[in-house]
Amino acid sequence: MGDATPLTNTTVGNSTFLEGRPGEPYMRRADDVTALIGECFSAHSRWALLYPENLPPAFFNVSSQEAGTILQKLRNYGVRLAVVAQRDSVPASSRFHELMAAEQRDGAFGLFETREAAVAWLAR
Repeated sequence: MGDATPLTNTTVGNSTFLEGRPGEPYMRRADDVTALIGECFSAHSRWALLYPENLPPAFFNVSSQEAGTILQKLRNYGVRLAVVAQRDSVPASSRFHELMAAEQRDGAFGLFETREAAVAWLAR
């Protein structure tokens, strides 16, 4: 991740979370999720808000297993992730939305059309 864009510590109301910068890369591959977890722990937060460009390029392709690996590791460490991506704005594999529906059921992951909706979900 060497040249990765740092996350911003964001506070909305009583909720503090780490937020990626829209349009800038952060994670290049699934293993980079450990840096996100470490940054969350350092910031005393268990919440992160990212944008598609902050995720590995293959995240939205289920066959790459990037999303599954990232989400499982976040769940293991109790970190909730909200991703802001407008519908059809990212090329997703045909099975991606099925995976996301399953992942969203346990409340550890959310996919949202707007930043406001993602922040509201993290703050609940």
